[in-house]
Amino acid sequence: MATETRQKTSLTKLGAAEARWTSGFWNRVHTRTRDVTIPQIWQSLSDTDLSPGLRNFEIALGERDGIHIGPPYMDGDMYKWMEAAIDSLETDPNDELANIVEGMAARIAAVQREDGYVHTPTAIAERSGAEVSELADRFNFETYNLGHLITTGVRHYEVTGSESLLGPAKKAATFLEHLATNKPLELARSAICPSHYMAVMDLFRLTGERRYLELAQAFLRVRDEFTEGGDDNQDRIPVRDQVVVAGHAVRANYLYAGLADLAAETGDEELRAVLERLWTDVVDTKLYVTGGCGALYDGASPDGHPWQGEISRVHQAYGRAYQLPHTTAHAESCANIGMIFWSERMLALTGEAKYADVIEQIAYNVLLGSISLAGDAYFYTNALRQVRGLPFDLRRPGDTGQPVVPSPPPSDERLREHYLSCFCCPPNIARALASFHTRAAGVSDDGLFVHQYGGSEIDVTRGEHRLALREESDYPWSGQIAFTVTAAAGSLPLHLRIPGWARDARLAVNGIPVNASGPGSYARIERAWQPGDVIALELPLPVRVLRGHRLAEELTSQVTVQRGPVVYCVESADLPDGVRLEQAAIARGTAFAPARAEIAGFPVTVLEGDLLALPPQGSDALYADLEDAPVTRAPARLVPYFAWGNRGPGEMSVWLPVVW
Repeated sequence: MATETRQKTSLTKLGAAEARWTSGFWNRVHTRTRDVTIPQIWQSLSDTDLSPGLRNFEIALGERDGIHIGPPYMDGDMYKWMEAAIDSLETDPNDELANIVEGMAARIAAVQREDGYVHTPTAIAERSGAEVSELADRFNFETYNLGHLITTGVRHYEVTGSESLLGPAKKAATFLEHLATNKPLELARSAICPSHYMAVMDLFRLTGERRYLELAQAFLRVRDEFTEGGDDNQDRIPVRDQVVVAGHAVRANYLYAGLADLAAETGDEELRAVLERLWTDVVDTKLYVTGGCGALYDGASPDGHPWQGEISRVHQAYGRAYQLPHTTAHAESCANIGMIFWSERMLALTGEAKYADVIEQIAYNVLLGSISLAGDAYFYTNALRQVRGLPFDLRRPGDTGQPVVPSPPPSDERLREHYLSCFCCPPNIARALASFHTRAAGVSDDGLFVHQYGGSEIDVTRGEHRLALREESDYPWSGQIAFTVTAAAGSLPLHLRIPGWARDARLAVNGIPVNASGPGSYARIERAWQPGDVIALELPLPVRVLRGHRLAEELTSQVTVQRGPVVYCVESADLPDGVRLEQAAIARGTAFAPARAEIAGFPVTVLEGDLLALPPQGSDALYADLEDAPVTRAPARLVPYFAWGNRGPGEMSVWLPVVW
């Protein structure tokens, strides 16, 4: 009999030896990431005519002449690509790729100073004879770069057993220890986009050396004692006093992800409660329906505060509760990935299915939407509406790195770019997708937990118990999911996630129905497993029409359409001739029929049905009389949000007016 899981012990995620995508939706994405995305990003980073990524390391080593080019966090972009490559090596060994990674590891080690500091802008300046010092400017992103180096070094050792990158990672951690001990103020000032919290916890878990756990605790202490901070970097007030999430969304999500690691290892219940409160604030008031995070390019915080001296500018900001603009949505790809990192750590900490639900929401929508269906072009920002004729330019919707002369492209022609001068997002997207097999399932003292569906094979052994499963499904297009037991010993409990959106889920073992738990939980099945057992999970996938909260002004009298975890949108390419995007509306009670289709060669399920065509607007005046013309029906189709923008320029909207 299945029962609802209320997990309180920690979950451990699985590596490729225990879980991988071998069929279905996520195997298609996995294959594309391996064969297209990872090689394409390396081609960009190593093309010295296009990117300074590799070139900066070569100059720092004296292999070529020149000055540092690009943002100071470019080193971190290289480390993130290396992490993606290493994740790919875990699932698909490749000598050529392994040699590229080893070559970069040698370069990094050669650039790194004896004290563990490595930063190509500084190394290049020193080589030219300039007097420079580390941490001179918080926006040099040294701790951010070092954090990504440490994480990549740990991952490299886990996958290959080589210490060629683990050595530089440990030296980088030693430098951070020096800062925490001897230069805490400089560390606090420079601790923006704090990847180093997660990094040193990775190092602690790998080595078991308590010094790295204590270093993470020192990071938090230094941050809480800092008196020069602001909401932009979440250091205006101590972490434990924070009640809502404010400021830069990437920095916030990275910070709270690292703190979730810390809470898991220390058992700090107060910190855990703070993180649960902050995560809930995002999900309940600041998260786009697509899973996008950080609505505003620029904002102010504390917003509306009577004491003007405490108001500060915030960048790429979460904004106010329910402040969710569509056309100008920032939702930087790195922020959305950061929310996956935070949520998966909260899932490990608590075992609660709602965290896996949000990972699914982000993954099937804004994460996949940030990369082209071909796997070789990327969004920096992720709007929910794209329209023609904007009288202003949007910041970085797809940054080519070239000056815009004489004017920006039309607003409905902004598409994903193969290379962005601000290149932080593409390698982040690559590593999130290359490592997605680690998010398929986890284990705890209470058994195996399946978090995500989409074509996995899982094989875990704990003590005398073993359970191996092969998933067969067409998820997310079909809710029929079957797991066949391919090997078994003992009675390891199995926990299957019932998504929060799912109603009337059904569960059976060998054709015999068992009670499925409610939405947003794990259904627990315990029995003596036998090879050949079949666990069938049915998640009904009705087309749902969603409305927004009354305080979300841009959602007033609008709706969006969702089927299973997939959010849909309308593109101008799918509207009848003569119908503009602003005319498209949904009539209450409209039935949409699922249909199979391909977009840019990628198989998807689209939704076909009639929209309403409102009268065309006869005036571009700011205010004008309502047009007195009939409303007509317009046959159209809705496409998955992640698939938009793959058929050339055009308009798009996730939300449409509803006609009652």
